[in-house]
Amino acid sequence: MGHPAAPFAAELRSTRYGPFVDERAHVDPAATLAQDCVVKTGAYICAGVTLEHSTYVGANAVFADAPDAKASAPTRVKAHAWIGPNATIHAGLTIGARSVVRPGSVVTRSVPPAAIVEGNPASIVGYVGVTDHQATPIMPIGAPTKRPSVQSTPVHGVTLHHFAMVPDLRGNLTVGEFDRQVPFRPLRYFLVFDVPNREVRGEHAHRKCHQFLICVRGSCAVIADDGVSKIEVALDSPDRGLYLPPMTWGVQYKYSPDAMLMVFASDYYDAADYIREYDEFQELVEQV
Repeated sequence: MGHPAAPFAAELRSTRYGPFVDERAHVDPAATLAQDCVVKTGAYICAGVTLEHSTYVGANAVFADAPDAKASAPTRVKAHAWIGPNATIHAGLTIGARSVVRPGSVVTRSVPPAAIVEGNPASIVGYVGVTDHQATPIMPIGAPTKRPSVQSTPVHGVTLHHFAMVPDLRGNLTVGEFDRQVPFRPLRYFLVFDVPNREVRGEHAHRKCHQFLICVRGSCAVIADDGVSKIEVALDSPDRGLYLPPMTWGVQYKYSPDAMLMVFASDYYDAADYIREYDEFQELVEQV
């Protein structure tokens, strides 16, 4: 998604805050604005807000004052973020770089980088720059299938795996073998379940650890990101798994109420193996 600031720049009049702030917007003197941000008519920017470069704040969007301004954490809008008209941003939040707050949303929690949020309260509904990866359609139980066992994706090293499904009146079965269908032998597994629909899991990468994800019940969506390309994959069948190699940023969201996600990991838990900040992840990718 391209940044929407440039098409609106000609409509805005110069003020002491910079060339892209509408004279009918309210900007508190204690706010910090980059010179190339856009603030549209009727917007309210309170004290303690920082708008980084190439950010956009739509008409009548409001950054709410904190009840105790001295005790409140600052509100920061990271570079290239876009906040739609009539949105409300609660105090003390971070709106991640390249993220999108859709018009009318009420944001009560920080927004991750490149996330798209909407609603009241706002929840994540997508990610900027993500391509939906179409998996082979699920066939009815008992129907003949000639599916590839492994599908490549546009994200470096990430593959989608299909396992054999054995239908049986006594109960269906699906099976996979490590070092054959799954490209490593795990030393650890964990299960994620009972996730409220608006919650997001993951949001990190690993330096060395390989992961393999299977939604054994219900469904969820997985974002896989190598720092250049991103895809969204629906895991909605127990005979489908997604392989995430090291240095892949992973996010899981859109959990169905009954979803149970099983994750196999190649290594024991090691906090030092996690990369939890997307900016750090991008810097490491650029060094490779």
